[in-house]
Amino acid sequence: MDDVIEVSELRRSYGGEFDAVRGVTFSVRRGELFALLGTNGAGKTSTLEVIEGLAPPSGGGARVLGHDPYRERASVRPRIGVMLQQGGFPGDLTVRETAAMWAGTLSAPRPVADALEMVVLDARADVAVKQLSGGERRRLDLAMALLGRPEVLFLDEPTTGLDPESRRNTWTLVRRLLDDGTTVLLTTHYLDEAEELADRLAIMHHGRIVRTGTVAEVVAAQPSTITFERDAPGAPPLPELPGALVVDDGRAVTVHTDTLQETLTDVMLWARHHEVVLDQLSARTASLEQAFLAVASENTSELAEEAAA
Repeated sequence: MDDVIEVSELRRSYGGEFDAVRGVTFSVRRGELFALLGTNGAGKTSTLEVIEGLAPPSGGGARVLGHDPYRERASVRPRIGVMLQQGGFPGDLTVRETAAMWAGTLSAPRPVADALEMVVLDARADVAVKQLSGGERRRLDLAMALLGRPEVLFLDEPTTGLDPESRRNTWTLVRRLLDDGTTVLLTTHYLDEAEELADRLAIMHHGRIVRTGTVAEVVAAQPSTITFERDAPGAPPLPELPGALVVDDGRAVTVHTDTLQETLTDVMLWARHHEVVLDQLSARTASLEQAFLAVASENTSELAEEAAA
């Protein structure tokens, strides 16, 4: 699989004083969905704007489909679709008129009716944009990004404001686009969305990428967790749990472990041997949310130490 997006040591500064993006490097392979995650102000949108060709880099660079997206915009723009965080379409035009206007700027657009049907807006085609709900406007933004049959699709927070059913419909549509060979670069604050859709991802924090890989690879750095409450005080102490971190207040117990099956087996055998009932027993592997929060916490501490040095 060849790389259709290549980002190398990308930097972006504002006013020469604030560095929003600090040497970001990653690539996106043809036909995959790459999710760019991060806390508010991490630099995701600033990074995306350079890759989309909307702004020049302050240092380093990006290439999309083999071209500089800013300097060679005419070569890149017809082959990409961009869904910004806000579309800003005229409120007095109908949905159909808006789509027809946008299609008029493209060299080989898909039929307007097809694009609206893809995002389940065909029944609202004759409604003015200003009368759409927030979720419907996001679906209209997505339809506009799909009108040009893009080879590469940029989705910046695509499901913000959507109800659960619309979110699921959007996920299904994105999967269908991936199956057809479209490459997708996604930013989202919904970590379950990234878990569901991403082939690979990167987590940004304060302008830097601090974790990258598949969901499984990023999550693997975090421990699994076992929690329970003893049914009565005075139960015998837990057995030795090699490699585990145990937090025990005498009733509620939390165990962090990198070997979930082995540790859970030891706990269950201990409970059976001592006839201890484990109330509210829960055993779960690490989640992307857990990894995300750990990364944010670790790197905030590191940045604070750097500032104090």
